[in-house]
Amino acid sequence: MAGYRIGCCTGPCAVCAVCGVGLISQILEAPLTYDYLARPVRLVANTAQELPEISTDGLTITLRIRPGIYFAEDPAFRGSSRLDAQGRRELTAEDYVYSIKRFFDPQYASSDLYIFEGAQMAGLAELRQRALKTRKPFDYDTPVPGLRALDRYTLRIQMGQPDPRWVYNLATPALTGAVAREVVEHYGKDIGAHPVGTGPFRLANWRRASRIELVKSPSYRHRVYEGTPSDDPQAQAIAQRLKGRTLPCVDRIVVDVVEEAQPRWLTFLQGDLDWMQVPAAFVPLAVPGGRLAPFLQRKGVRLETALTASMSMHYFSMDDPVVGGYTPDRVALRRAIALAYDGPSDIRLLRNGMALPAQSTLAPHTVGYEAEYRSDMSAYDPARARALLDVYGYVDRDGDGFRETPAGKPLVLRIASLSTQADRAANELWKRSLNAVGLRVEFDVSTWPELLKKTRTGSLQIWGYSWSAQSPDGGFFLSIAYGPNSGDSNDARFSWPAFDRLFEQQRRLPDGPHRLALMRQAKDLLVAYMPYKVHRHDRAAWLQQPWLQHFWAHPFMRDTWQYLDTERSSAGAAPLAAAPVGRS
Repeated sequence: MAGYRIGCCTGPCAVCAVCGVGLISQILEAPLTYDYLARPVRLVANTAQELPEISTDGLTITLRIRPGIYFAEDPAFRGSSRLDAQGRRELTAEDYVYSIKRFFDPQYASSDLYIFEGAQMAGLAELRQRALKTRKPFDYDTPVPGLRALDRYTLRIQMGQPDPRWVYNLATPALTGAVAREVVEHYGKDIGAHPVGTGPFRLANWRRASRIELVKSPSYRHRVYEGTPSDDPQAQAIAQRLKGRTLPCVDRIVVDVVEEAQPRWLTFLQGDLDWMQVPAAFVPLAVPGGRLAPFLQRKGVRLETALTASMSMHYFSMDDPVVGGYTPDRVALRRAIALAYDGPSDIRLLRNGMALPAQSTLAPHTVGYEAEYRSDMSAYDPARARALLDVYGYVDRDGDGFRETPAGKPLVLRIASLSTQADRAANELWKRSLNAVGLRVEFDVSTWPELLKKTRTGSLQIWGYSWSAQSPDGGFFLSIAYGPNSGDSNDARFSWPAFDRLFEQQRRLPDGPHRLALMRQAKDLLVAYMPYKVHRHDRAAWLQQPWLQHFWAHPFMRDTWQYLDTERSSAGAAPLAAAPVGRS
């Protein structure tokens, strides 16, 4: 068998299976995963022997790790006392304890810490605070009651409060994928360039901002496809072809980093990529009217479209002296900005119709998303925007055509942005929309790492990007406004006691009418105070070459490359090549 090539952009994407999250998910393994072809989505055991035992009160999660799973060979294991007689490093429950503890280590400043803090695993927060206070290295060796290896293969998580859906984190390799302590300590600050896991692939080569090569890990256990496909004919057909196949299906993956859409598109047309998510700019050419273009049909190309479990938004910093705050005038300003933004043109021009207007922060395919829910989140009404601004004193006092603050000071909105062609088009739409209601706007253009750094310190006024769901739990899309998450997922730094109470109450409840009612109240509050202006939920279109096999879009699963194959790779021809998705 050969392998396949994937084109990739360098920015963040709502649905990208190629970015850092997608790549690491092919190398590191979480205890659980999803049944690839099952719909509705279904959790299954991965490195665990079976699904976890969860206590009646929902506070205790017990996992038994499957014996005989080994990390890929790596120089970091030389001299390790944990090697077996054959020189192999076996995965144990202690590796998951160590991997989760790393989120609490202050040196990593993890933006995902809130996920584990919310579980309130006894003892971990104390270890973190001790490291912060003493400025000494984080103590990985002291056992804590909230996270323990009961024996070589048994992992126990003791939570401080019920969260019936926290278990989904155990199926997310980017969160709970096992890393070995020897590897982290061997590579130190360069650990990001040396991921070593127990998954089907290992990193063979990485040229930064250029190319990433993965190869089948010789240490990967013998694993044959098992699954329960949905009734969909395509899923049934894929399951028949996968039946009895040893995973992964290919030996090699090449990821080429290509930022702009046009070269990715041309590479796919040349047959050098095996699948691609169609860049928005090429939707009219590739998928006119939602149908596959005739010239692609003649090539034998296949089309799959799906509404993604994602949302695109801009946040307003609630600490900003211009747009932040909870007084009626500041709320009115944010709502006016939201009403002024030309959402229909956003979908028509920036996404070429491949999106739905968003009514709340919650994404499709997640619990709490209601297709029938309607709100001002998606309203485009410049007249109402002007009226709101007039009523609350944002008027043009000097006759220059732009409004001043109620105190008579200059009013300038500042929106952070990247420098890509797509961002420039979005900025032009923002400028046209806001100027139309008398609001002046300027753009702070920078790189993604720099903007991410600034948003973590709260120094941006307005910035936008996409969130993608990692599980069916829609509660995540409420957590981005939960006060204690400020500085982590809550980039708006929104903090409102009534919302926080609703969030905490719904998190403890099982799925059902009561929880849904609380989630709706929380959504209503976010619409009322508008810390986030959510624009849309994107619809993705994937093109597949005739020889690509087993492609099936999953809304949450990231460790899917092991299932893909091509007829030409089976025949020993060139590597499979998969096309990139564009940045959201």
